[in-house]
Amino acid sequence: MNKLIQIDPKDFVTKPHFLFERQWLLLTAGDFAENDFNCMTIGWGSIGMMWNKPYVAVVVRPTRYTYQFMEKYPDFTLTAFPDTFRKELAYLGSHSGRDEDKLSNTNLIAIKAQKVASPSFVQAELSIECRKIYTADFDPSRFLDPDIEKNYPQKDYHRVYYGEIIAILGTHNYLLDA
Repeated sequence: MNKLIQIDPKDFVTKPHFLFERQWLLLTAGDFAENDFNCMTIGWGSIGMMWNKPYVAVVVRPTRYTYQFMEKYPDFTLTAFPDTFRKELAYLGSHSGRDEDKLSNTNLIAIKAQKVASPSFVQAELSIECRKIYTADFDPSRFLDPDIEKNYPQKDYHRVYYGEIIAILGTHNYLLDA
């Protein structure tokens, strides 16, 4: 649907707050070839440089169905979509793949990613392919701001996953000096 180009992480440009908070991202983990994957819409995360590697960090609660796929597989993708797919992203973020084939209830079509087993999507305007390089569980005893605890009424603290960016495909909007 969108004409995507390969983007070197050094030439990748985005507004991270906008990307996570307003546009939302679809986190997908699993194996496309085996048709064993799940996705969920996320609004929290970060993009940057760590250990001399371009990375994204995403967080998943252990109660989410996607968590088992993040644990089982070595990679994941993050995809962004034009605003016309907002309804699909809202659906994928509010329904569980544990209970239904939620992807089939949207207009999104999973496709093989370039360099990882986790899928990308035909309709994506941005696809970031990542290999997991670090995980850690949030420890509430280390929260320095007491307001953070308000995000965990169920005490289901996130696990953070750092993924080294292996490939980025995107529209020209995500390319430096486009």
